[in-house]
Amino acid sequence: MSAGPARALAPANIIPRRVSRHAIAIPIDVTVLRSGVPDNVPGRCIDLGEGGMLAVLAAEFRPGDSVGVEFWLPDVSAPLRAKAVVRHKAELQCGFQFLGLSQDQQASIRYWARRRTPPPPPIPPPVTPVRQTTTMEASAAPTAHISHRVLVLALLIFITLGSVGWWRWYRAWNELETRMPERKSANSELLRATVPAEIMQQLITHKVEPLYPEELRRANVQGVVVLGAVIGRDGSVVKLRPISGPDALGSAAIDAVKWWRFQPYQVNGRAVEVETTLAVEFRPSH
Repeated sequence: MSAGPARALAPANIIPRRVSRHAIAIPIDVTVLRSGVPDNVPGRCIDLGEGGMLAVLAAEFRPGDSVGVEFWLPDVSAPLRAKAVVRHKAELQCGFQFLGLSQDQQASIRYWARRRTPPPPPIPPPVTPVRQTTTMEASAAPTAHISHRVLVLALLIFITLGSVGWWRWYRAWNELETRMPERKSANSELLRATVPAEIMQQLITHKVEPLYPEELRRANVQGVVVLGAVIGRDGSVVKLRPISGPDALGSAAIDAVKWWRFQPYQVNGRAVEVETTLAVEFRPSH
């Protein structure tokens, strides 16, 4: 666990964070809107917590910039996407504060942090100092020696019982954690619905138009890109994959659609994940 790099960047008037950070080295993608056009900046995260992250990026950001971040946590099966704001900047390092992480995303970070925290080292038995006994102490030595041995034996028994109990608890906790992803996956399958594209089009609340690559426009590469999509319970785009359409335009379509937002789809009054398809049209006249 380390929060040193982030503290070195933070100005003196920033209140220290109340959520711990953990050292990590993973690639991240940061997306920022510049003049209305999404700009994707790759980088590397060097520490992470539920409240935010510290990253090294080869681009200029200003405190207060709103961005989107995407990264994969070790031992976690799905990417984590979140909105964030730049809180401080120094050279190539940026401190980001997460905005509105879902409970599932917070649980994923806590799950990763617990798995990487090593168990405490075993407690070594106390070392009994040896000293020479004088002639005057010789008469009291047998009784004192027996009492000392009893005390050491009782302490060793206590430490042994405590270590066994701790080991059993730690093993049971690890077994519980290994089952958590399976339960979460099963629950996710129960809370997912397949919805036609026409219905999802009516639920769009925020839409970003795709950026038509100029070289493809000049080459008259056009058509409709159909994407398979998973929409989260909060209305954000969780997963995208191309199904049909020109391969050259697939990346431009994904870069736009991942910023779309939808009104949460409900089944029996409860928001669920949605599997659907989304179409993005590219025409040279656009």
